[in-house]
Amino acid sequence: MKKLAILVGALPLLAACANSDESARGVTHEETLLSVSASGEADARPDEAVFMAGVETWGSNAKTASANNAEGIAKVVAALKELGIPEDDIQTRSVGVRRIDWGDRKGQYGANNTVTVTVRDMAKAGEAVTAVTEVGANVMSGPDLRMSDPEGQANAAYAEAYKAARTRAEAYAEAAGMEISRVLYIRDAGGSQGGRYFQGAVPVAPPPPPVSPAYRTSTRPESMADASAIMPGQTTSAVTVQVDFALVPK
Repeated sequence: MKKLAILVGALPLLAACANSDESARGVTHEETLLSVSASGEADARPDEAVFMAGVETWGSNAKTASANNAEGIAKVVAALKELGIPEDDIQTRSVGVRRIDWGDRKGQYGANNTVTVTVRDMAKAGEAVTAVTEVGANVMSGPDLRMSDPEGQANAAYAEAYKAARTRAEAYAEAAGMEISRVLYIRDAGGSQGGRYFQGAVPVAPPPPPVSPAYRTSTRPESMADASAIMPGQTTSAVTVQVDFALVPK
């Protein structure tokens, strides 16, 4: 169930019209301009999780390191598919091979392969993390929790913002002995959704989360299974609109 909340602020602007029948803002000589800004919020539980998982391997030469890595990432992908995650939701993020010139592995070669995984069933998100670590994933980042329909949640917030603007405008009009005759202008001032920002009514899909901070280890982390419980919580969409109303005497 979505929870809706509103934050309202208004700036009345009483404008005396010019000698012309209609001003540049759209009001006639019989009307008074009222400009109202209002914010609306809508809360919803994320229903998707995106995380990155990968394998980093080493070898005496590039060929050996790459072969070990190919075997490791194949196990990761197989574990995800066995969990019911389709291939379309498993995307290669990065592949690399490098010579190591420092530390205990100096002179060896390191290979890495990381995939971005989209889990569309939140109930399986923790299972997916556990599954890949159990088969050898030693690079982990995320999750990024999101809604499958971000536009729908944002639109709910916009609806609340407009209702708030209308309610405040009616209060101003009543206090001034006037009433709203028409809506002149609606400006979408954008807003945010969780940690994402957008400028219009339709939020832009964000890029995958960065690899850093990542969990890296040469062996499977024994505590990862205990840390794989994922709590979706709630994500808030907060937006702002500006609405110009034309007021006339009652």
